[in-house]
Amino acid sequence: MARIDSSLPDLSDLDGLACRDSPIHRLDPRIKLLTTLLFIVCVVSFDKHQLSALLPFAAYPVVLLILARLPPAWILRKLLLAVPFALCVGIFNPLFDRTTLLHIGSLEISGGWVSFASIMLRFALTVSAALILVASTGFDALCLALARLGVPRPFVVQLLLLYRYLFVLVDEALRLSRARAQRSFAGRGMELTVVASLLAQLLLRTLDRAQRIYLAMQCRGFDGEVRLLRRLRIGASDVLFLTGWTAILLALRFLAPAPTLGQAIGRLLPS
Repeated sequence: MARIDSSLPDLSDLDGLACRDSPIHRLDPRIKLLTTLLFIVCVVSFDKHQLSALLPFAAYPVVLLILARLPPAWILRKLLLAVPFALCVGIFNPLFDRTTLLHIGSLEISGGWVSFASIMLRFALTVSAALILVASTGFDALCLALARLGVPRPFVVQLLLLYRYLFVLVDEALRLSRARAQRSFAGRGMELTVVASLLAQLLLRTLDRAQRIYLAMQCRGFDGEVRLLRRLRIGASDVLFLTGWTAILLALRFLAPAPTLGQAIGRLLPS
């Protein structure tokens, strides 16, 4: 129950962070979305053994984190929650790719370990950029930006309702968990039959609540259009943000300054 109880404040924190005022928060959601998508495409487009070329891309999430005045501990906490998924993707690389790729003194590093480190670095960069995007924009504004950029409206509405319904689902699960805890006087653990019964009850309550939410939305005249009180308008700062980061990200992708700088420093060092 403690895990369910702690998940609801985390979801609420996301909306609270999006309501702050900063230079990043004031940018148009479409501009932030396009820039973040370009950043993710550039990061994932490198070869699996590229590691040093990815390091300069850390400037994008770091700069946005500072300008948006978001708590780094919150971003780190969310990253750690998703780390097991990234580990499952790359943990077997060292077993399948044992070709020696690097030598550090007498230590031989295989291509599998390099690709594994590259996967973890890509994961940290892309997920942190996505978290900062949502935390500095808000999910409603992101859905509106997707709709304005031409994403099909049914997909946008489903995405918005999915996010909003998470609060309802967590609340229903919390009520079921509390009811079970109050009735388990013997203090026994969660048996498989008890878990199955709780999941069945949660499914039934979910269907009933979804029907009531649908009727309530119809009564309020919801027509599938995502609307915000704030009007979207692209200004000079938005254009400057997009063009500046586009130039920087493309330069980092195609000019590869990190390997070039490393080779230059290597030539300056005494042999």
